Amino acid sequence: MAYLLSGVLVGVPLLVALLVLGVLGLALTPILVGLPLLALAVLSGGPVGALERRRLRLAAPGLPAPPDPHATPAEPGLAAWARLRLAEAATWRELAYTLLLGFVLWPLDVLVLFGALGVPGAMIGAPAQLAATSSASGDTRIAKLWLIDSYGQALLCTAAGVVLLLVLLRPLVLYTCVRAALARLLLAPSEAEAERRLAEVTRSRARLVAAFEAERRRIERDLHDGAQQRLVSLSMTLGLARLDAPPELPELAGRLAAAHHEADQVLGELRELIHGIHPQVLADYGLPDALADAADRSAVPVEVDVDLPRFAESVESAAYFAVREALANIGRHSGAERAWIGGRYTGGRLRVEVRDDGTGGADPARGTGLTGLTDRLAVLDGTLSVHSPAGGPTVLSLEIPCTER
Repeated sequence: MAYLLSGVLVGVPLLVALLVLGVLGLALTPILVGLPLLALAVLSGGPVGALERRRLRLAAPGLPAPPDPHATPAEPGLAAWARLRLAEAATWRELAYTLLLGFVLWPLDVLVLFGALGVPGAMIGAPAQLAATSSASGDTRIAKLWLIDSYGQALLCTAAGVVLLLVLLRPLVLYTCVRAALARLLLAPSEAEAERRLAEVTRSRARLVAAFEAERRRIERDLHDGAQQRLVSLSMTLGLARLDAPPELPELAGRLAAAHHEADQVLGELRELIHGIHPQVLADYGLPDALADAADRSAVPVEVDVDLPRFAESVESAAYFAVREALANIGRHSGAERAWIGGRYTGGRLRVEVRDDGTGGADPARGTGLTGLTDRLAVLDGTLSVHSPAGGPTVLSLEIPCTER
């Protein structure tokens, strides 16, 4: 009832607007003033469609509203927006629905509501109507159809109205479902538009990942060329100051030695941080050498059997950090004594596997590291899986479709 009543509230002013724009546009077309009015009438389907997509939630609260079927203009400005909208099939479907709503659907909604609710409502209210009119004429006509002149007849009419209301509720629901289905058919994105939107989302995610990788490299360069170089200079200055410290001031020499040691420690931690952000070996030599370097840094001895060409930076980075996360998990949780890394490129797909001899029972859902890597691989149409039965072994496998660089 809320869906149909709100449709009437939308349809009445819409009919007036369409008539005004249509009549004025056609009348003023010879002097060209009417063309913008006709264009406005055509494009009015856009806001009407957006409102109707939201209104569909009244008819089916359990279903989400259909998404916007329109593409985003590649250029700014009203002219680019109008050209794109007029070229889209969704604009003309929205116009068709707008015309249907303004001239056909809302009058039909009124008739259905009157038949399903108005007539039974008038019958249910027969005693009140009889009481209101008995002083004047002594009888009353219900819904302009039945004449009653006693409260007995009025009560019978009320009972019949309740039964009729219950009987008509089901057809009312069916009509509403058909009405909403027509709106979804015309206002929801078509299959081609849905595929286009999915492609846009995929490209957007890929651009975000590329921007993320570029930002990682920028941070790595800034730390390497800025903070690290200044720390190296500070360490050298403290070392020279230790050499120049007079022997008769052992306290000063001790403090300089402590400061020199702290500077070296901070420098080492900064180098590890830079390596974790974006290892230079990955950018310079590729994935095989980077995986060998990750194996050397692992807390568990790792055997590496990798034979891979160079790939795009995003592919190499995603595979490298997935292996790094797997090795970190092996060192922290698995209780393994050895681990193995294997990597091959066959059939246009990069396949990397990390295996250990630990106790197994790993659950990727309990941590966010592998979940984030799974999302990162999904942007590249890649997959990551973990097989870890109780007692082991644990095997992490990743696969990325890609081409050689």
